[in-house]
Amino acid sequence: MATNLQVFCINKTDRYNPHERIQNIGGYGGGTRWKHSQQQAIGFIESGQFMYYVSVGGNSVWVIIAVHNGNKYLKTQNDGVHPDNLLSLPECP
Repeated sequence: MATNLQVFCINKTDRYNPHERIQNIGGYGGGTRWKHSQQQAIGFIESGQFMYYVSVGGNSVWVIIAVHNGNKYLKTQNDGVHPDNLLSLPECP
């Protein structure tokens, strides 16, 4: 069974394409900070180890894997073609 982790922050790349902007996602829970690269997070989701979510306007939305031009990336479930819920989070330390 997957552990649910809330994403509180991200680190962005220097790319302008929203499908290539996320480098890391991060959060904390149980007194521990964590930071996973986008590739690690995709692997954790695919293996069923972790499920990530973001709290937006008082509602929780799942982080999912999407594919654009053959490349996997992270976005939230309710985002359309242009992912922005994750990109609007503050930068991780």
